[in-house]
Amino acid sequence: MRDDPRLPTSSHFWRSPLRGTWFTAVLGLVLLGGISVLFVTGLVSYAAYNPDLSPVNDTTPDKGVLGFYLFDWPAGPSWLYRLSQGVHVTLGVVLVPVLLAKLWSVVPKLFTLPPARSVAHALERVSLLLLVGGALFQFVTGLLNIQLEYVFPGSFYPLHFYGAWVFISAFVVHAVLRAPMAVRAVRARRRDEADLEAPRPAPPTVSRRGALWLVGGGSLLLFVTTVGQSVGGPLRRTALLAPHGGADPGGGPNGFQINKTARYAGITHADTRPDAWRLVLTGPAGTVRLSRAELLRMPQHSSSLPIACVEGWSTADQWWRGVRLRDLAALAGYQGAPPDVLVESLQRHGAFRRAALRANQVSDPRSLLALYVNGEELSLDHGYPARIIVPAAPGVHNTKWVGRLTFGDL
Repeated sequence: MRDDPRLPTSSHFWRSPLRGTWFTAVLGLVLLGGISVLFVTGLVSYAAYNPDLSPVNDTTPDKGVLGFYLFDWPAGPSWLYRLSQGVHVTLGVVLVPVLLAKLWSVVPKLFTLPPARSVAHALERVSLLLLVGGALFQFVTGLLNIQLEYVFPGSFYPLHFYGAWVFISAFVVHAVLRAPMAVRAVRARRRDEADLEAPRPAPPTVSRRGALWLVGGGSLLLFVTTVGQSVGGPLRRTALLAPHGGADPGGGPNGFQINKTARYAGITHADTRPDAWRLVLTGPAGTVRLSRAELLRMPQHSSSLPIACVEGWSTADQWWRGVRLRDLAALAGYQGAPPDVLVESLQRHGAFRRAALRANQVSDPRSLLALYVNGEELSLDHGYPARIIVPAAPGVHNTKWVGRLTFGDL
């Protein structure tokens, strides 16, 4: 039965003349470099949330040593998170054709019988299962996340977090074992693994180099239809596959991308009426309540900053105006260096209705409780009556509809 050419367990079932060691090795080396960059930028994104500052910043359960903290996330340059997460998401999308081609090139090996010839071979097959399964899981959940399609069970963040560690462990083992052979195969065009070569190949319709050009063309097409969400400008119109790549919502000063609308968050005009809304500050001075009119009488400052989100999209720099966070910390009783702050939104439910900012973010002169954007009052969807804007912070930490600021060590 194993040699029946009608079954995938037979080497004669697989007849494509494209499969071979050189073809697979080229794809593998591209993935080796690309996935290494994905993992590093993923760790950078994790650090950007200041996960050790407060439990509200990182709700990953039982992360243990896997949740090691890299460094205090800096407040500059202002485009830092925009760059790192833009690279992470865009590169992940671009590598999809390469990953699919690589899996296609080695699929005959998944049907090799017997499934395990020895204990060492069995361990290798298990590692390959973790590698292939982990790759598919990470890429699929990542793509669903940037399209805002949360159809997977549970929260994206812990799923992607644990999935990344499972995948990268198997990836490192595989890379250590296979990378030297892949380099030799590419240099010498060797054909070491007979089970990758079709014993009776069908007539070719395209060369292996042509197939690589096809894969590269697919990646280039995905790049062009994705990268505009991160770099902005005229390219934003080309980002057809990006969730925020179309026309900016509305027009005027508030006509830029919105991730979470007021309606989605359950915020109404009744919650933000001048007679109903107060900003509550808590610190050594006790509790201070400020109306929007009182905030407007405080010294106003401006910052030109983008918003960059974990989905990879970002806005161009917007011109924000409001009260510096460090001035609000002083009003709460901190006359020297300001401390950390816990920011709470009027939003009552959902992820990131609270976020913690580190002291270096609070003290940065560009960090504002923004009341205006581009010379006009914030729209309700952009966080009226007040929102946080902090340089280099993930978009979800630029909390909208701010209701309370609690200053102190968190």
